[in-house]
Amino acid sequence: MTLNDASSALVDVLIVGGGLSGTLLAVQLLRLPGRRRIVIVESRSELGRGEAYSATELGHTLNGNAARMSVDPDNADDLTQWLSEFIAAGGWPESNEQHLPVAELFPPRGIFGLYAQQRLAEARAVGAQHGSTVEHVRGEVVDLQTHASHVDLILADGTALQGQVAVLATGMYAAARTPQRQSSGLNAASVDPWDVAAMRRLDPEARVLIIGSGLTMVDAVVSLQQAGHRGPINVYSRHGLLPHVRRQPPAWSDFLGQDLSIRSTRQLLRKVREQCELAIESGIDWQAPLDTVRAHIGRLWSQATDVQRRQFVRHVRPWWESHHHRSPPTSAVVLARQVDQGRLTIEAASLQGVETLPSGQLQIRLRYRGETQPSTVIGDALINSSGIEYDWRRVDRPLPRQLLARGLIRPGPLALGIAADAGGAVLDAQGQAATRLFAMGPPLRGMWWESTAVTDVASQAKALAVRLAR
Repeated sequence: MTLNDASSALVDVLIVGGGLSGTLLAVQLLRLPGRRRIVIVESRSELGRGEAYSATELGHTLNGNAARMSVDPDNADDLTQWLSEFIAAGGWPESNEQHLPVAELFPPRGIFGLYAQQRLAEARAVGAQHGSTVEHVRGEVVDLQTHASHVDLILADGTALQGQVAVLATGMYAAARTPQRQSSGLNAASVDPWDVAAMRRLDPEARVLIIGSGLTMVDAVVSLQQAGHRGPINVYSRHGLLPHVRRQPPAWSDFLGQDLSIRSTRQLLRKVREQCELAIESGIDWQAPLDTVRAHIGRLWSQATDVQRRQFVRHVRPWWESHHHRSPPTSAVVLARQVDQGRLTIEAASLQGVETLPSGQLQIRLRYRGETQPSTVIGDALINSSGIEYDWRRVDRPLPRQLLARGLIRPGPLALGIAADAGGAVLDAQGQAATRLFAMGPPLRGMWWESTAVTDVASQAKALAVRLAR
């Protein structure tokens, strides 16, 4: 398909972003009865991968096992079934090294991208039976305008596309790869956390400084290990917390589903601690009761007041992230080994600034927790592992800038993502729900708190597809 073909007629659904979010929305639309033309605008050469699943290193795995990562909201075993067939056909022979049943395997993210692509190919075949199509236009959307009868998209090369509706499925803006309006200089001086080739160019004995201690940091340490790095690694984050390792706990009763009176952050913490202590006393992994909380976070977050949300973000978020967004076992082994060897240290400190010294080394200014004056640390390389940038006001990319400038979007609660109604219709600067502009996935972080996991995205894709099909 040429760009002229895409712009020659009104498209039924324009999807901005062809990562997992946009791909799963297309899958759901193709599966529905009715004839519709779908166009996905994605700068990458492949659909279904996006930022998260373009990784090529086998060491960069999902942080959830196969049983938790189905892209089909109606079949929790979908990935397990696909992966079983993939391994049986000779794909991923390294899976034997995990010594686990297929449902408990943590597949590489690159292989997960293949899975998403195959489900899209199958949906194309289903859609073709009733005349539906999906087309991939390569490019970056730099502007968007809504009209009474349609939506206009403008691409970086000047191409214009028109559609009845448009969906912002832009995925995650990884802080390490996202230009920011008020830059600290961190990215300009940093090595990409997932670029193993760049890390191979470092001195193997180099002192590497890492800012942030979440799952991106875990990926960065795995990348360094695969690059043959053997020097010291110093990790700094505000609270100095490392992700716990993900285990496979037994089922636990849905205690939040049984007690809908729990609404405040304080009540939630008290109840979760009580249940985790009960599990430990019974000889059961504390992760069992904690994992039941996940299904209720959207409800609890959406019904909370802004004061309660701020309390959660300020006082609970670091512990929620480290306990809930857990590390895959294979990566946790790499991390633990380096800690045991004394090569990797982690300290609680906030970044104040970055500068390059005449020697070519990097100097960072930090304020350690409990101290008032900054300190300096010198290293040979720096990695930004601060996670995801959810505040669209800070993202220095053309589309977020234009959408905010035109008043077509407004920041979500606590400036997390963008605001929308419960069905994904975007709210403009005046709080009015759009009739032709929608959003799904990570941009709705502020609406549901957890809006990035595969199961979240899959459920949103199904619901939004039904709404658009109407």
